[in-house]
Amino acid sequence: MEETISLHDIFKTLKKRIFLIISTFILAVSIAGGVSYFLLTPVYEASTQILISKKESKQNQFMAQDVQANLQLVNTYSVIIKSPIILSKVVDTLNLDTSLETLNKKLNVSSEQNSQVINVSVQNPNLEDAVDIANTTAEVFQEEIPKLMNVDNVKILSPAVETKNSKPVRPNPILNMAIGALIGLMIGVGTAFLIEYLDKTIKTEQDVSELVELQILGLISPISQKKSKNKKNNKKRRGE
Repeated sequence: MEETISLHDIFKTLKKRIFLIISTFILAVSIAGGVSYFLLTPVYEASTQILISKKESKQNQFMAQDVQANLQLVNTYSVIIKSPIILSKVVDTLNLDTSLETLNKKLNVSSEQNSQVINVSVQNPNLEDAVDIANTTAEVFQEEIPKLMNVDNVKILSPAVETKNSKPVRPNPILNMAIGALIGLMIGVGTAFLIEYLDKTIKTEQDVSELVELQILGLISPISQKKSKNKKNNKKRRGE
């Protein structure tokens, strides 16, 4: 016999296992919140901006081809910023106890489309260190780029600064707890249906009918102990 599950059966199962679902939901949210607030190390971010300035022509006018050339150099500069020749001097200047590979992973270099501004951001558990690394990277790059490419059109537009009440960029406890809530709800509902599916005990007449594949001809209603005692007392009074 094929088993079919109606919408009524689904709501019945959810109502029956509501305590399990709520418990799993609360547990998942609590674990996500506890890990986010107490176990994960907060990471801060500091950013600086580098401007690839426009070159002047002999007539002191900005030429369109110069701007286009600078835009094409932005990608090249982005690669150079994260190169060992720049990062090694950053490590030496700040006396960092870290490898170039680790420092490279902390750096993120990006630029807006058709923009001559390069954003250099650094993520670090210590905000002060993140600010120092970002600013030093920009300064070293500004000093070294004339030697590497024989250009002098790089300027630091906006240095990184350490602000009060800076919030870490990660972890995001609210987001983690929301994800935990969703996962906990899914696990709770899935476990509820799994338990219901594996539960083969006979509880109702419908279970008997499905088990033997026969129609129910009659039912015997249970008699409560109170009714049974009242019936015995009535028989005694009648002398039966």
